[in-house]
Amino acid sequence: MSEASDHGTSEDVSDIVSENSAPEIFDRAARRVRRNRAAPGYAEHDFLRATMLDGIAERLDAVTRDFTDILDLGCFDGAFTPPPGARVARCDAGFAFAAKSNGVQADEDRLPFADASFDLVVSAGVLDQVNDLPGALTLIRRVLRPDGLFLGAFVGAGSLPALRSALRSAESERPAARLHPQIDVRSAGDLLMRAGFALPVADVETLDVGYRDLGRLFGDLRGMAAGNVLAQRQPLVSATVGRTAAAFAGASDDRGRTHETFQIVFLTGWSPDPSQPKPAKRGSATASLGAALGRHDQSGA
Repeated sequence: MSEASDHGTSEDVSDIVSENSAPEIFDRAARRVRRNRAAPGYAEHDFLRATMLDGIAERLDAVTRDFTDILDLGCFDGAFTPPPGARVARCDAGFAFAAKSNGVQADEDRLPFADASFDLVVSAGVLDQVNDLPGALTLIRRVLRPDGLFLGAFVGAGSLPALRSALRSAESERPAARLHPQIDVRSAGDLLMRAGFALPVADVETLDVGYRDLGRLFGDLRGMAAGNVLAQRQPLVSATVGRTAAAFAGASDDRGRTHETFQIVFLTGWSPDPSQPKPAKRGSATASLGAALGRHDQSGA
């Protein structure tokens, strides 16, 4: 998400052999390293994912059916609580998080699960760091059984405006790519349709957080495994950090806090099944959130 994890080093994954693949947006090896480093202290920085999980729980509560086999994709510390009686498999790109949650290690766009293995897939806080997001969503749809549900959440477009502004001020002459590309809510809905989901819904919620200084923000980003893992990242040198910190502090309120914004995009989609109601023609509107989540009153499930 940001440059925070690169502060103070030019390359901290040099001991990892690069994977032979086509050029990608994100460095898979660096992402694994970041997640492993964040795992021990993650509970001190989990507020963003906790907000996502609360939103997912609200959407799940609106569904009038039971789920028996669930995939927690991007499980972090295993904080997602499945419904009573359900079996949950957990998966994370980082070994430490996967091990802590008794799960498996795998990237979201390289899932090791068989088709039609789950009736619910939940993913909170990771889809904004996936190289092949359309492919990952397609895999999620494939591992769902017919009429299975996907509920996801990730940091979307418009997030971290204060940090973006401070970095632009600090590097006005030679700006570098410091933050990850972000997906807006409209594009997220389009991606759901492209992946073959029925009744796709994408909506957004805003979280505002006040920071005393840039160091606190960087600490949170490192602690939640949201640092810069761009494949073509550049080191953030001390002089740039100083200018960025000054610009960030210059945007503070009368209490000395700079407000940062996180736009959380929520995704809802169903694996297609003949029993589902047919959506309106493309271009008229996507299905409403109420229709997408509450329609199972008629299914008998």
